[in-house]
Amino acid sequence: MIENRVVVGLSGGVDSAVSALLLKERGWDVIGVFMNNWEETDENGVCSAVDDWSDVRDVCNRIDIPYYSVNFSKDYMDRVFSYFLEEYKKGRTPNPDVLCNREIKFKSFLDLALQLDAAKMATGHFVRTDDAGHLLRGADPDKDQSYFLYMVHDEQLRRAMFPVGGMTKREVRRIAAEKGLTVSAKKDSTGICFIGERNFRNFLKTYLPAQPGDMVTPEGVRVGSHEGLMYYTLGQRRGLGIGGCGDGRSWFVVDKDLPGNRLIVAQGEDHPLLYSVRAECSDVTWVAEPLPEGEPVRCTCKYRYRQQDQDVTATVENGVLTLVSDRPQRAVTPGQSAVLYQGQRCLGGGIVDRIFR
Repeated sequence: MIENRVVVGLSGGVDSAVSALLLKERGWDVIGVFMNNWEETDENGVCSAVDDWSDVRDVCNRIDIPYYSVNFSKDYMDRVFSYFLEEYKKGRTPNPDVLCNREIKFKSFLDLALQLDAAKMATGHFVRTDDAGHLLRGADPDKDQSYFLYMVHDEQLRRAMFPVGGMTKREVRRIAAEKGLTVSAKKDSTGICFIGERNFRNFLKTYLPAQPGDMVTPEGVRVGSHEGLMYYTLGQRRGLGIGGCGDGRSWFVVDKDLPGNRLIVAQGEDHPLLYSVRAECSDVTWVAEPLPEGEPVRCTCKYRYRQQDQDVTATVENGVLTLVSDRPQRAVTPGQSAVLYQGQRCLGGGIVDRIFR
């Protein structure tokens, strides 16, 4: 192992580029690696990885570090995308980014870093760690990405570096511009990485057969047709195509009847069926120390990435994480991640299985 060597995962974006730059300036022996996790083109025949790889080459040449491209597409297909499809088959709404971090960036990529005799790996995530390997929120609250890293364990985090985790996005872009990096003003990527800008429904139906069915009220009154339960998520308002009935208020998805292949919809953004007070989660993982078995713990929770912290009581029994919220939560969605915090520290979390109203 070479003690001052670090392998930086370069995405083609500004955050990872500045991470590599800062480490180089601090005296690290930096190697840049571009991870190609998806090989298909979009609806226009464009593969965004080609442009991203070009940006990676420009950045590495500018800061004078060696760089490589590695293909993890098979790992991604086997460990992330197959899970993504299975969840949609079950009518759930998965978050593949959290699994990508666990299975690809902090497993396949970390293994590669060790093969290159590196003491550390680094990414452009907006998170921080401490000496004990605890995962802490990023300094920029608008860009904090700890939600997506809750499945990463402390022993992996002790091998990781996050050079921009203590910075704001504005500072990152300023440094990139001052150093002449071509990605300084590059737009941030959003949404699910392998879908990109293409139409979500068109993408999904190339892998899963759609099963249209009835759209009904909670009382069972048919108000329309759905194109396939996999295309809808709890709390969704847009794209329902319901018109000419009801009292003029907007319609929302409030539930899914999988055995009957029916989408349950109701009117009003504050409809009671949109809210729940308790959630049960499986696939529970902890960054470091697990919560004590059977002992209620006060903490905060995010049921989705952009949500403000919610006060909850968390209890773990027989591998099931139960979360009781202080106040009703809107549109807690099976398949999504519930991530727990105490102050700045991310404790871990689980995948929402069931909600109770």
